[in-house]
Amino acid sequence: MVSSMIDYTHADKQIQHVTSFKELVATSFVGNINALCWERKLEGDFAEIIEKIKPTENITSIETDELLALELSEQGNHARQTILADWGLLKAHGAQPTLNIIKNYDRDDTHALIPTDVYSFHVDRSPVPTDTFLCTYYGQASEILPNAQARQKVLIPEIRNQLKKLYTGPDGGFEAYLSEHFFDLHYQPYPHAQIINLGLGQMWRLAVDYPGSKVKACVHRAPKEKDGQCRLLLIC
Repeated sequence: MVSSMIDYTHADKQIQHVTSFKELVATSFVGNINALCWERKLEGDFAEIIEKIKPTENITSIETDELLALELSEQGNHARQTILADWGLLKAHGAQPTLNIIKNYDRDDTHALIPTDVYSFHVDRSPVPTDTFLCTYYGQASEILPNAQARQKVLIPEIRNQLKKLYTGPDGGFEAYLSEHFFDLHYQPYPHAQIINLGLGQMWRLAVDYPGSKVKACVHRAPKEKDGQCRLLLIC
């Protein structure tokens, strides 16, 4: 099976393409660029890995020894070797990758105004400098949104006013309340915003919100899964 390539015809200028993992980790985010893509055409049957694991949970994490123990066809083994190679590159870079088979993520049913689950467009935040790496090998791919085409939900007057009505803390603590509940991480697309699908097989590095970052964090979300189809995702 061949991984699909991305149509970049209308991709926002926030994306920069690279040709190797070395370039992916060495290239600095600058200006509007907050998403780097190592675009690849992968061979292998990644669906076979999901079939052999037979996941029963909504999210199943796979360790390297479990992956190595699978009896796979030639095409399934090609897929496995690709994943292990990517895993090794990320580990050598100092990251802690996780390979997940995803049926679906939990939904946030407690916050009607601003759901804080990963299906909502959001940015990642860290107290220290870091980046988000991800690669979807099978299933629906993640999506990003140009920063200029998204608005922080807590700045939308009607949402902000409703949140203020819900807030019961001390005067001057409202902004901390928004941060503590992760409301300030979530974004709403403007009408006709261009949602960019990250495609299959591509390894991405996305900018994260951390103190001193020189670029805006990349707005992204998990896709809605197709019924009966799992995702195979490497992320850290």
